Amino acid sequence: MIIYLLILIAVPMLFGLYAQMRVMSAYRKNVQIPSRGGITGREAAAAVMQSAGIHDVEIVEVEGMLSDHYDPTNKRLALSPDNYHGSSLAAVGVAAHEAGHAIQHKVGYSMMSLRQTMVPAMQIASPVAGLLCGFGIYLAGAAMGGLIIKIALAALIVVALFQFVTLPVEFDATARAKKQLVSLGIVERDEMDGVNETLNAAALTYVAAFVASLFQILHLLLMLFGGGRRDE
Repeated sequence: MIIYLLILIAVPMLFGLYAQMRVMSAYRKNVQIPSRGGITGREAAAAVMQSAGIHDVEIVEVEGMLSDHYDPTNKRLALSPDNYHGSSLAAVGVAAHEAGHAIQHKVGYSMMSLRQTMVPAMQIASPVAGLLCGFGIYLAGAAMGGLIIKIALAALIVVALFQFVTLPVEFDATARAKKQLVSLGIVERDEMDGVNETLNAAALTYVAAFVASLFQILHLLLMLFGGGRRDE
């Protein structure tokens, strides 16, 4: 039983570390490679959205490294400084990816709409799962241990479902970005290796997060039904 528990904890942890190392390595490498067109990330995002008939999304600069995101509620596309001002392969790739989310929003991409409806539940479930999985289960007495595990399990299932829905949203945005970068002439085909490396590594982090949640769910199920609880 102890071996199984160690596997359930170690495998997702190692996978997550690998994903983070890969995305940082790919980004740091390709942020140093300028695109031949010299178009900045901001200009790339604007061009991708304009080609899709999107003219009401604000492009802003935000602090942090790889803090880039698209906010559908406020129609705001946020880029980190290196990606906002930079013209590297990484910058235009990340910017086009976020613009891909804006296109999803405009066309009513179903998985993105589903993801947005799940945000309120995720905002509740994520901290509950984090707190209970981190401390609650192991500090709970015998009388309450089972109940806390069940609550943590329910919260984790919500988190995992949200992450599962996020996967096609991210993959689709990346596919849209890659297509537009070439069709609009922002990068040439032989420059796409750097873009692909950056975006594919970023996508791996979402897969790693989902896998980690699945392993945590299995861990809790084992504690609940497999004799792995403290009081047993």
